[in-house]
Amino acid sequence: MEPKKDFDWKKLSFQYIKTPYRFHAHWKDGKWDEGNLVTENTIAIHEGATSIHYGQQCFEGMKAQRSKDGRVFLFRPKENMKRFQDSARRLLMAEVPEELFMKGVLEAVKANMEYVPPYGLGASLYIRPLLIGMGENLGVHPAPEYLFLVFVSPVGPYFKEGFKPISLKVEDHYDRAAPNGIGNVKAGGNYSAALLPLKKAQAAGFNENVYLDAKEHKYFEEVGAANVFFHFKDGTLATPKSSAILPSITRRSVMEVAADEYGIETIERKVGVDEIENIVEAGACGTAAVITPIGSMGYNNQIYKFYAQGKEPGPVCTKLYNYLTSLQLNDIEDKKGWLTEVIK
Repeated sequence: MEPKKDFDWKKLSFQYIKTPYRFHAHWKDGKWDEGNLVTENTIAIHEGATSIHYGQQCFEGMKAQRSKDGRVFLFRPKENMKRFQDSARRLLMAEVPEELFMKGVLEAVKANMEYVPPYGLGASLYIRPLLIGMGENLGVHPAPEYLFLVFVSPVGPYFKEGFKPISLKVEDHYDRAAPNGIGNVKAGGNYSAALLPLKKAQAAGFNENVYLDAKEHKYFEEVGAANVFFHFKDGTLATPKSSAILPSITRRSVMEVAADEYGIETIERKVGVDEIENIVEAGACGTAAVITPIGSMGYNNQIYKFYAQGKEPGPVCTKLYNYLTSLQLNDIEDKKGWLTEVIK
């Protein structure tokens, strides 16, 4: 199905737009129903539901993109499914089986295929799988019912500026997540905790925060809504290792592409904030923006600038971004079988 004709695709921003259909499936009495497409974009929820009292809720972020020949592809959707299950397991929620997860994602995309943006605009159909605790409840214990839903929305680039460097504040006062908490799963509470620090960082002139570890405040962890990687003077590409970091599918892809396609030595390790002067390039990576170059960081009342004084993307970030975005659009060979075509 071709993109919707009477839609102003060029004005898309990264905001919610209602599409005609979404997928709902319910869990009760130990089993999931088959699920179905619905048209209503609001849900009725019991006032005692665990999702609104105790944060028993998790979600995923995915994209469907249109290739040059009009076909529609997903990028590594089964990795999202695995992480969704990991999140549910950690929050003691009913796990969504692989078959049901894929059914929900594919049906939601197929039913709204005309809202997948045209090729070449840097836009996509954002996919939001969501799992929430439902039903009557008061005490702190798992919900008696769960709702798995998938809605989609056409979106433009996450950052309006496009593939351009951003500035980060090294946040050493607020913590994103505890070392043995739930920082490694995609729970909504992790993001709400970052809202106040983000507001303060933006008021100080930064785009975002990059958080340090909660125990010692010595090691980089991640940005509020993305993982990070660093290219050092010794030629290595390092990404922080921590039990409190969300295991980003994009980050894993970045590191694999860097090693396999460009022969860059990659390593997952503790990255100390005291190494900041040895950073040549840095990048934030995640589903929405893929890779966003980090031009500078503010730390200890000093601004540390990276490649080209923080004014333009470096060569490593650029080639990794170009490779991944080209792959997601099926412009280059999918050597690893990371793409899944959505066939109407």
